[in-house]
Parts: sequence; structure tokens; C-alpha cells
Amino acid sequence: MVKELVEALKHRDVEKRIPVLRMEMDYQLAVLYEALQEQDEETIRLCKENLTQLRKELLMLEA
Repeated sequence: MVKELVEALKHRDVEKRIPVLRMEMDYQLAVLYEALQEQDEETIRLCKENLTQLRKELLMLEA
């Protein structure tokens, strides 16, 4: 019974986290676009790192 409760809570948390991750990715893509336009190498690097981490988390949650 406790195991089922934990699984239900995890499932609910995952359902809430996925849309947040998608919004974070959209934001990072917008920042990356601006950085590319301005040729801001440091911001480009940081955005790519953030996007890689967000992608990994999203893939893990959707699996």
C-alpha cells in the first residue's frame, strides 16, 4: 500500500514537471537564438549546456 502511494505521488510529480521542462527549454531556445544573433559565445555555451541537461531530464521522465 505504501509502495502504491509513493508511485502515485511520483507519477503526479512527473506529470507536473514535464510541462515545466518544456517551458524551460522554450525559454533557453529563445535566449540561445538571441545569443546567436549577438554572437555571444559565453551565453551560447551556457544555453547549450542547460538545454542538454533539460533534454536528459525530459527523456528520463518520459521513459
